[in-house]
Amino acid sequence: QVQLVESGGGLVQPGGSLRLSCAASESIFNFHHMGWYRQAPGKERELVATITSSSTTNYADSVKGRFTVSRDNAKNTVYLQMNSLKPEDTAVYYCNAVRNTWPRDLEVWGQGTLVTVSS
Repeated sequence: QVQLVESGGGLVQPGGSLRLSCAASESIFNFHHMGWYRQAPGKERELVATITSSSTTNYADSVKGRFTVSRDNAKNTVYLQMNSLKPEDTAVYYCNAVRNTWPRDLEVWGQGTLVTVSS
């Protein structure tokens, strides 16, 4: 089974930037959707951004225009570039991969990386 490893989280000041990486243990062509979710304390996990195998992207309204999801197929890695960070972006960010497979889709989660936006 594929493994996903997130990295790049940390402490950043409001208005700053971070780039998160999600490294997969196999070719990301095997996954129809990859994306990022986040969960803040006391809140439900929410979708941040997704990217398909054909590089179609979707973003939550709260991050649109500030975050960019991309993929490097040669490196088996998906990125989340986060600019103009706000305190409300503070959360554990999780990488997700979905493969449309018979008889059921396969879904894998990474362990998460903490992003803290604070002065």
